[in-house]
Amino acid sequence: MPTTDELTEEAGDGALYVLTAVLLTPARFPSVLGDDYPEVCGALGLDPCDAGYGLVLGQDEEGARWTVVTDDVSLVACAIAAWDCGMEYDLSPDERSVVASLPGWPLAVAVAVPGIPAPHDPRPDPELDPEAADGAAPGRLPLAPPDADGWGPAQRRLGADEIALQWATWREQIGDEVTFVPAGEKPHAGVRRVLEEARAYLESPPPPGRIRSAFASGDARTLRADGPGWSLVARTDDIAFVLLDEAPGEVLPVGRGPELPALLNALDRLAVRPH
Repeated sequence: MPTTDELTEEAGDGALYVLTAVLLTPARFPSVLGDDYPEVCGALGLDPCDAGYGLVLGQDEEGARWTVVTDDVSLVACAIAAWDCGMEYDLSPDERSVVASLPGWPLAVAVAVPGIPAPHDPRPDPELDPEAADGAAPGRLPLAPPDADGWGPAQRRLGADEIALQWATWREQIGDEVTFVPAGEKPHAGVRRVLEEARAYLESPPPPGRIRSAFASGDARTLRADGPGWSLVARTDDIAFVLLDEAPGEVLPVGRGPELPALLNALDRLAVRPH
């Protein structure tokens, strides 16, 4: 099990047993935590710097959950790439690159370190904060994953993530007869609102990460856009799917027609792309 050499002063001087890591950059961040990069950074109390961060999730020697934030983005990216290929990689950020050690985990982690206590929130240090509530780290509440029950923004964004990852599977369920909704008609009110707000991004660009573009195949790109209460997933050479907070569990297709290609291409030119 890879370990970081040290935690910051708040987490103590012991080793951190690393369980997983994620990137937090304008082009790649845990969508479940917010609609754009600054929103996710704000939820974690971080400055939304252009270079971004790596989030290292692990347990200390007592089993407590910690999220170590490092500005060594390349190191974390290399570790994730190696793990995705089934290779071992010792992720140990240099202590000089550690920006913060945050109690708790912002994302659900299904594994734990064997041989130490089960994952739990760090206990307060009476010497640092005698008034800290039992089970809470001094100065801040432990991070916790968004509530998985019910339907809301987190579930909507997770659904959009899944469609982007499994595009071919979702696309097969939609015939070629689906059409783009022409302006002036009365389509699904929520879809019409999404398309109008997406067009508005062309005149007033949204915060970084609100529109993201990733490789698809050939010259196509997978496009992801989010807004208040909605997520859109599309391929620049194909159709789009819309998910709404107001429509629990529904995936609404939008066909190409004469207008969608131009909208998607324009959004793609605004999008943040991975380096």
